[in-house]
Amino acid sequence: MAVKKMDHVGVMVNDLDASLRFYQEVVGMELKDQFTIANGTRTLAFLGFNGSDETELELVFGGNGDLPAEGKVNHIAFLVDDIEEEFKRLKGLNIVFISDEVVTLPNGYRNFFVQGPDGEKVEFFKR
Repeated sequence: MAVKKMDHVGVMVNDLDASLRFYQEVVGMELKDQFTIANGTRTLAFLGFNGSDETELELVFGGNGDLPAEGKVNHIAFLVDDIEEEFKRLKGLNIVFISDEVVTLPNGYRNFFVQGPDGEKVEFFKR
């Protein structure tokens, strides 16, 4: 199996600035990267600790204005050795794919999504 570790957890947020302040000032995380996707309709902000590449928090803003009061986890991500090989491996299993193909993000990272047993989004990810 090519999965190496959990990479990041994406959390949908209603107010990106407030969430960034909270995770930076209250929790002590640092902003590692931020960019827009989906033709500028969604902003992703990645936070971590002390410049480490350990598990990150991804704040996802946009695309869902109707979040429950307790928030919503958008997806769980797992880092893989070879994204194309993992895509092929999972295609051979009886799971639902959300992504039609492996996508390259603006920062050069690559990913795809499948659906977990309770409908949660599960991302396979290559830095």
